[in-house]
Amino acid sequence: MKDNIDTGEKTNAGIGKEPSDLRFRNLIIQIPIAMVVLRGPQHVVEIANSAMLKRWGLTEEDVVGRAFVDIFPHIKDTKIPGLLNEVYTTGVPYRETESVSYIQSHNGAGTSYVDFEYSPLHELDGTVSGVIATVSDVSEKVKARQRIEESDLFNRTVLESSPDCVKLLDLDGKVSFINVNGVCTLEAENKDVFLNRKWETMWGSENRPRVVKAIADALLGKTTQFKAQANTVKGNAKWWEVFVTPIVDSKQQVISIMASSRDITESLRREQELTESEKKFRLLADSMPQHIWTADALGNLNYYNQSVYDYSGLTPDELERGGWLQIVHPDDRDANVREWMFAVATGNDFLFEHRFLKHTGEYRWQLSRAIPQRDDEGKIQMWVGTSTDIQNQKSFTKDLERLVRERTKELAENNIELEKMNAELQSFAYISSHDLQEPLRKIQTFSSRLHQKEYAALSESGRDQLKRMQVAAERMQALINDLLAYSRTTTAERKFEKISLDKVIDEVKEDLKEEIKEKGAMIETIDICDVTIIPFQFRQLIQNLVSNALKFAQTDRPPHIKIQCATGRGTQLPHAGLRADKEYCHITISDNGIGFEPQYNEKIFGLFQRLHGRSEYNGTGIGLAIVKKIVENHKGIVVAKGQPGKGATFEIFIPMA
Repeated sequence: MKDNIDTGEKTNAGIGKEPSDLRFRNLIIQIPIAMVVLRGPQHVVEIANSAMLKRWGLTEEDVVGRAFVDIFPHIKDTKIPGLLNEVYTTGVPYRETESVSYIQSHNGAGTSYVDFEYSPLHELDGTVSGVIATVSDVSEKVKARQRIEESDLFNRTVLESSPDCVKLLDLDGKVSFINVNGVCTLEAENKDVFLNRKWETMWGSENRPRVVKAIADALLGKTTQFKAQANTVKGNAKWWEVFVTPIVDSKQQVISIMASSRDITESLRREQELTESEKKFRLLADSMPQHIWTADALGNLNYYNQSVYDYSGLTPDELERGGWLQIVHPDDRDANVREWMFAVATGNDFLFEHRFLKHTGEYRWQLSRAIPQRDDEGKIQMWVGTSTDIQNQKSFTKDLERLVRERTKELAENNIELEKMNAELQSFAYISSHDLQEPLRKIQTFSSRLHQKEYAALSESGRDQLKRMQVAAERMQALINDLLAYSRTTTAERKFEKISLDKVIDEVKEDLKEEIKEKGAMIETIDICDVTIIPFQFRQLIQNLVSNALKFAQTDRPPHIKIQCATGRGTQLPHAGLRADKEYCHITISDNGIGFEPQYNEKIFGLFQRLHGRSEYNGTGIGLAIVKKIVENHKGIVVAKGQPGKGATFEIFIPMA
């Protein structure tokens, strides 16, 4: 058989030689289905009709007489050669539907899908001499179905991702699909609980008629929305917001129904709590004498408490029609609107004083304040405002301002009097330094002459009286000198200079050289700094403190006076009265003298204050008062600390500038 096919000598291998063969050939060529006749085990193309040639994009000359695999060499490694061989050898037809075509058009068309059949070609004697292959292109049908499947997959993916409980119902109202979130929301273990079950049976009897009507309306193309309560699979009652929507095809025919249910139990609970909270707020607000009002995020006032209506005499309708500005004084309205809109635009608190018209026709001053209420993201949700009557405070303020003006005038007049008194004090200082000291010098001069020339002639009593007179004159001299020093700390011109404290200390040591030598005292200085001071006053201060240390020294040991400096801000130094933002020089002057009781820490700075009798220690009791006055002239603070038998310490805090 092979030799006959290859040579074409066998009669029924050379189709076209007999009339019946011609009819067969014409039939093959004219049939609208793509068809090819393959002869022999090599599957040589004998006939390919027009439909097949068109599909291949080839001509009859390109294919007739050639083996199929030579025409399409790329099919050698596919299943086609094996299938053709199997049909040729067994005589059993082979069919496939919607198969990817391994033989694509030579015109470069994309992937195609075919229904094909390989049928054996029998001779008269029953032997198989070839294979007839028929091919029907079903690409459009397959691709259309794929598009539908992809669309359905996409839609189902979208439905699966929905947070709501989404169900698809067939036209009988049975559940054909439910998403995973729906299964979870309904507290079921899997989807089988709901599939092929009528949706209406998932509702209680009180809501079932409503559900049935919603399905009926959907079949008519209508969408329904309602809220209802239903139990989950576990019996937990929940509130649902339900949407029932018809799904239509391209011809607007209803093909399915989508029923989505959203669990609104928690939102309804919050809404109820909010309603209750609002009721409580209104009840509380209406019981308050203050005017309470609220506005939306854009600044539109939308609530007033009862106090506003009682005060204005307006009804809610009248206040809504005329607006809140109708009760604001005309002179305050423009500024009121401007400040309110600025607060709304910026989110800043609103604070404004304006006048409100009372139902009696009186305008009274109000202090209005509104604070924005924000959500978790900081976005303004509403404004809550209050207006408080401050008419009495305003009246009090006016009276206070009048009193302040009157008092200021009195103070100015008193200041003039003080200036006169200061001038008189300066005159007194001049008289003290000249007129008072002149007779005192004469007393001292004559007492000295009496002591030199007449002392031997005086009785014992006379000598004692002369001595008392001389001591009294000396105390008088010291008192006048101290009073002059104290006066100068108040009235002298204050010229500040920045100098080293070392220089001041050296000058004091020179002035007190004899006393220091006599007492065998040691003056130790540590970390002395530059300070901005009134030099002659500060020299007086250091001298007074050093003199005190020499005067009140222990009898059994030489005086040891330590002067130490440190600088720092008020927060860094050991005194609560210092300004935190200011730089200070902290001067410490300590000694090892007799000291004093801690209860006198403040008292010793008093004028004419003495802790010891004149017979024990001389002095007028003005020295430390002068020290305190000088420190105050420098805007500083002085502190004294003492312990009996352990000495005294004076801490001075002077601003650096």
